[in-house]
Amino acid sequence: MSISGFFGKANLSKLDLGIDFPQEVYAGSQLPVKITVENRRRYLPAFLINLNADQISVLLPFTPGKSTSSAFANVTFRERGIHTVENPRISSVFPFNFFTRFKTLQKTYAIVVLPKLQACDLANLYRKEHRSRGERISDAIGYDADVISIREYVRGDPIKYIHWKATAKTGKLKTKELSALSYQPVVIEFENVLIRDIEERISCVAYTIVQLFKSNVPVGLKINGKLYPPETTGVHKLSMLKELAMYQKEDTPVSARQ
Repeated sequence: MSISGFFGKANLSKLDLGIDFPQEVYAGSQLPVKITVENRRRYLPAFLINLNADQISVLLPFTPGKSTSSAFANVTFRERGIHTVENPRISSVFPFNFFTRFKTLQKTYAIVVLPKLQACDLANLYRKEHRSRGERISDAIGYDADVISIREYVRGDPIKYIHWKATAKTGKLKTKELSALSYQPVVIEFENVLIRDIEERISCVAYTIVQLFKSNVPVGLKINGKLYPPETTGVHKLSMLKELAMYQKEDTPVSARQ
C-alpha cells in the first residue's frame, strides 16, 4: 500500500495542463478542444492521466518525462458569450488500480463563444445591392475579372487559368493574370435590422458578416453606438463577431456540454 501511495502521488506531481480552443468558436457547433499535459519530471513518465474540466473529459495514457502528450475532446457551447473553465482536475488509477487519486489545478481558461450562425436573406440583400450598383475593377491581381497580362506559370497557379494559346506559341506554360473585383463597402446597422427576436437578429447579422467576408466584401458594423468601419481582415471580422457575442451579456460564464 505504501508503494502504491508513493507512486500514485508522484504520478500526479509536476504536471501542467493546457486547453486550446479554435480561433473561431460558434454557439451550437461542435468543436475539437485540444488538451495537452506537460510532464515536467525528468525521468518518471506520467501514466493514465484523466482530465475532467467542465464536462470535458479525456484520458492521456502515457506522457514521457520532460515531454508532452495531447488529446482532443469534442465540445458544444450552447450560448454565445464568455465561457470559462476553472480549476480543472486531473486524476489517475496508477499504479495498481486500487485507488483513484485526484489533484486540482488552480487554472482558469476563458473563451468568447461567437453567435450561432443562422442563414437569412440579409446576405443576399447586400449581394443584390452590390449587383445593382455594380462592382469596380481594381488593378490588384486576382482571379475574378478581366485578363490584364500573361506571365510565366508559377507552381500553385490554378490550372484553369493557364493560357493555352500562349503556351502553344512559346512552348512554355503561361498563366493569365486577372484583375480583382473591388466591392463597395457595407455597413450593417444592427438596430435597423427588422428582426424582433434579439438572438435571431444577432445570429442573422453574424451569418451575414461571415458570408460577405467569404465574398471579399468590406464589411462594417454599427451597434450599440459603436462603429466598426468596413474592412476585410480576419481580425476585423472577429472583433465584430465578438461584439455581437457580448451584446446585452453580463460577464458570467455560459454553459457547455460535451
